[in-house]
Amino acid sequence: MKRFLVGAAIGIMGAAHAGVSAAQTKSDTQEANKVSEVVVTAQRREQAAQDVGIALSVIGADDLAQRGVTNVNQLQNATPSLDIEPAFGSGQAQFRLRGVGFQDYATNNTPTVGVYVNEVAYPVPIMTQGLIFDVQRVEVLRGPQGTLYGRNTTGGAINFVTNKPTATPSGGASVEFGRYNALKAEGYISGPIADNIRGRLAVGTEQGGAWQHNRETGVSLGDADKFAARAMLDIDATENFNVLVDVHSGYDRSENTGLYLTQDFSTQFGAGPTIPADKDYDATGWSISPDLVRDTRLTYSSKPGRDNHTYGASANANWTLGAVKLTNIAAYDYLHREEYGDYDASSSIAADVYFGSKVKVWSDELRLSSNTDGPLQWVTGVYVSKQQLRERYYSDFLDNYGLSARVSYSQEVTSASVFGQAEYAFTDQWKLIGGLRYEKETRKLEDFTSAFAGATALPKTSVETDMKPLTGKLALEYKPLDHVMFYGSISKGVKSGGFTTYNTANSAAIAAFRPETLWAYEVGVKSNPTPSLQVNGAMFFYDYKDQQVLSARLTANGLVGSFVNAPKSQIWGGELELTWAPIRGLMINQSASYKDGEFKEYNALDVAATRAAGVEVYTDKSGDPIPFGNWTYGGSVVYSADVGDFVVRSELNYNWRDKQVSWLGDYYDIPSYWLANASVGVSPANGPWSATVWVRNLFDKKYDLTRNFFTEAEVAQHGLPRTYGIRLTYNY
Repeated sequence: MKRFLVGAAIGIMGAAHAGVSAAQTKSDTQEANKVSEVVVTAQRREQAAQDVGIALSVIGADDLAQRGVTNVNQLQNATPSLDIEPAFGSGQAQFRLRGVGFQDYATNNTPTVGVYVNEVAYPVPIMTQGLIFDVQRVEVLRGPQGTLYGRNTTGGAINFVTNKPTATPSGGASVEFGRYNALKAEGYISGPIADNIRGRLAVGTEQGGAWQHNRETGVSLGDADKFAARAMLDIDATENFNVLVDVHSGYDRSENTGLYLTQDFSTQFGAGPTIPADKDYDATGWSISPDLVRDTRLTYSSKPGRDNHTYGASANANWTLGAVKLTNIAAYDYLHREEYGDYDASSSIAADVYFGSKVKVWSDELRLSSNTDGPLQWVTGVYVSKQQLRERYYSDFLDNYGLSARVSYSQEVTSASVFGQAEYAFTDQWKLIGGLRYEKETRKLEDFTSAFAGATALPKTSVETDMKPLTGKLALEYKPLDHVMFYGSISKGVKSGGFTTYNTANSAAIAAFRPETLWAYEVGVKSNPTPSLQVNGAMFFYDYKDQQVLSARLTANGLVGSFVNAPKSQIWGGELELTWAPIRGLMINQSASYKDGEFKEYNALDVAATRAAGVEVYTDKSGDPIPFGNWTYGGSVVYSADVGDFVVRSELNYNWRDKQVSWLGDYYDIPSYWLANASVGVSPANGPWSATVWVRNLFDKKYDLTRNFFTEAEVAQHGLPRTYGIRLTYNY
């Protein structure tokens, strides 16, 4: 969930775009015809975003609120080049940044995009699906990361920065009511506890919102039931030693967004009734397998949904030692997940799935950095982490194959790395940046077993893979003028190898796939031609080795997904972002991105031909495009004006996504679509409250978030239809 606070300092999108705050004083609206400076911590210290030679986007609290962003998946509509697809409509996020992605509905493999909350990594994708609340800003960094961050990634990083305890007493609350009986609320209190201790307690919840119904029974689906809390202590132990303690917990007992049938579904291979393709936008279907009821805590009244619980804590200690600063970030996070999905979207038991996961992550980062304003800035550190995952993946096919499949395993990942980066400004105009990272990671899949209908098809098997990559970055920045910076960089990123953990009777299917390596070449410009205009752009070329690609294997029970490595591939593209404040009170943001790519060497399974022939058929994909969407475009127009003793703020924001091309074939491509949101808010000048009415998906666009098949059912997931409501905030 997002932070709906009147006192939000910034509302920004695009390449550190500055926006107009939701609540403003009269002087704000009279003098705001300029682009304000945005401060980020993308390089582990506070800097103006325009002074950072990295392609990055910053989305502030206000923009999160206006766009209705309540989970990480919705960030794709607020920043260029980012795609996030829910795997089979589930809580498993599939990230893709600049075309660099990884499609997996299992829990065990690492994503191409690192997600961080207050500098703590969330290395398991399902851990990223919690409630977004009390957030100050989100930073999206494009391109390989590793010389500054605890984990190595090929696609980029998403950093959530939450609000910190304040030195003066403050508090606030926000509540939002919307269509389909949706409710979102949050509140916080913050201030000094003692002379040297400041505290903050924030809570958030999201309830209701079901907009779908079971096509046969009429029962609703889609109600949210989320709650989260975070307590923070900011402690000045001495004049030079500070500790920020973060303790957080939450649960998500929400119903899923259901899938729908894109074609008529002939159940039991045609021997059963045929369920027509869905014509109603809000229609879905489900019926739980009796075997899942027997083997899990689910009941016959269970709906597709989840029951997830999380908790964790971190301590960020900073010790200033004159010209250097010592930082240690110790963290622990735990997730218990139970999720039921009906992947055939019908009353047939053709693809009912259940995930039972327990995730534990320990990490510690110790780094030493410069603490001066001189021409040399540097940081070096060590990072260690340990992940433990215990997983049960159950899938039932009683009405077609007459069996249920049971997969269970545990996985342990240990990682240790040393990293460092230095930058030297050898003149006022030129700066050289260099960094290196060495990492050793071991990934063990233990006691993997796959059983069908109670008979063990694959006895307990253990496999292991490791990597010891050396990665780095070399960059050059040039500032011919104070308000213009050109930069170029060469960097190398690595994504861990892993295992395919789907149901299988073939031991070769769980063999480890190799790590992927990406060399990134990028040039860009950041400029402020006038105080009211900001224009940023970047172009990139990525050279892939061993790109991890979702393919499939043919088994006695049909096609089962399996990951393989494409030996050589390339991706290229760019982004252009603009912020313009032409007159007082008016702010215009625009962003566009393009990406394209092709396999240079890849012999791939032909899914359609294999399904038709009943044997594995391979085809040479060399020269074929990598399947993803090419273009995105987005923007916003915000106008604030004084009306008597009040400030009225109106906003229109919009986003267009090109056709998302699927590796499964043309039928599974997601057509392009536009989305637009609008809002009008009012608050007293310098007053403590605001009221905003809003409409999301203004033109009630019908669109899909994912398309796929599971066994014989052709399915997809619709995006949210038009919603509307009111948001009320109060702060003191």
